[in-house]
Amino acid sequence: MRVLVLAAGLGKRMKSRKPKVLHEILGKPMISWVLDTVRAAGVHEVGVVLGHGAEMVRGILDENVRIFIQSEQLGTAHAVMCAREFVDPDDEIMVLYGDVPLLRYTTLLSLVKVHEEEGNDVTLLSAFLNDPTGYGRVLRDTSGKVQGIVEEVDASPEQRNIREINTGIYVFKGSFLLEALGRIKNDNVQGEYYLTDAVSMASKVGAVVVEDVQEILGVNTRKQLAMVAKIARMRILEALMENGVTVEDPDTTYIGPEVRIGCDTIIKPMTIILGKTTIGENCVIGPFTTMVNCVCGNNVRVVRSECAGAVIEDDASVGPFSRLREGSYVCNGAKVGNYVEMKKARLGRNSKAQHLTYLGDAEVGEDANIGAGTITCNYDGYKKHRTIIEDGAFIGSNVSLVAPVRIGKGAIVGAGSVITEDVSPDALALGRARQIEKPGWAKKYREEREKDGHK
Repeated sequence: MRVLVLAAGLGKRMKSRKPKVLHEILGKPMISWVLDTVRAAGVHEVGVVLGHGAEMVRGILDENVRIFIQSEQLGTAHAVMCAREFVDPDDEIMVLYGDVPLLRYTTLLSLVKVHEEEGNDVTLLSAFLNDPTGYGRVLRDTSGKVQGIVEEVDASPEQRNIREINTGIYVFKGSFLLEALGRIKNDNVQGEYYLTDAVSMASKVGAVVVEDVQEILGVNTRKQLAMVAKIARMRILEALMENGVTVEDPDTTYIGPEVRIGCDTIIKPMTIILGKTTIGENCVIGPFTTMVNCVCGNNVRVVRSECAGAVIEDDASVGPFSRLREGSYVCNGAKVGNYVEMKKARLGRNSKAQHLTYLGDAEVGEDANIGAGTITCNYDGYKKHRTIIEDGAFIGSNVSLVAPVRIGKGAIVGAGSVITEDVSPDALALGRARQIEKPGWAKKYREEREKDGHK
């Protein structure tokens, strides 16, 4: 079995500078939803027909996807003609569309099964709609056998009353499709080459009616994109809840299709989890939290925070109002508190950075304490430098650690210090100016200001 995905259209109604199939649903381009469904069905021979913005789309496709270019859009059959070399006469080929992201792989398997069992030249996926406006209609004879498909613009008033529509998804015998492509003409209202014409040329045609019509919803406008995204989102949330995840408010929760979450984890309102994020069991995530491409262990708490490309191990806590940037690593039992930012930094087992701290390009050992207002000064204007804080070190409040610098095991850095040199293990380091006090100076200052007319 081979699959050819048609994705050459510009999508004028999207009013966008990028190809329609690159518009995202839950952080994932539409065409990627389609290709992942194809892979889930076990198909590995995949081709994609591109047109407008081909290079942009090419950039997100796997190397094993074969690409064909339709430089001029002259209909669906013309798109397939552009990929004629991909059609194997000795193999079946399925034709899909890059803007129909809700298809389930089980539907594709059912279509293939019927096609093979009946030995059809072509088997199409159809659906019954209360309002079939805009779709081609499936024509059947009195015995129910499929006779062909008529596009709406070419349909008679009687044919337009037919509720069974063609989804545009087919399985063809490769040999039949190659023969049919040579016979399809463009003598129709649109002046295009319709792939639907191949159906009327077939000796044996089958059809599978999709059970859930939401699966075949296409996206042509921003409004349709939002509608399809909502359906996809609810599918994901329902599956998670069925598998033991608590989603307190599905209406305000957004979870991507590649996210994995363990049982007894609670997702609180206004939470967004996207990318290849994995979250363990018995965690609490949210409210007002965003996580992208993160890995969380078990019993993790993340509250009102933003995390991207971070690892959070078992029993650790993050937030509120924390930001974990790419390369952040929070070890078992560690605590990242309010208004703490990490970037390419590791906070060791049971260590704490509770308040108003920046840890960039830093390595913090176990059982260390990072005081409020601590900053690792990692950038000299040209390159980044690392800070190393060893096990059991205590960093006082409002400390600036000017990298590269190492704080030894068990050392203490006094509050308000600027540290520019390494600190030995178990030492006390102070790097601040000596305090000066001038008795009565403040009172005298106020009196002089008032004498000059200032209040």
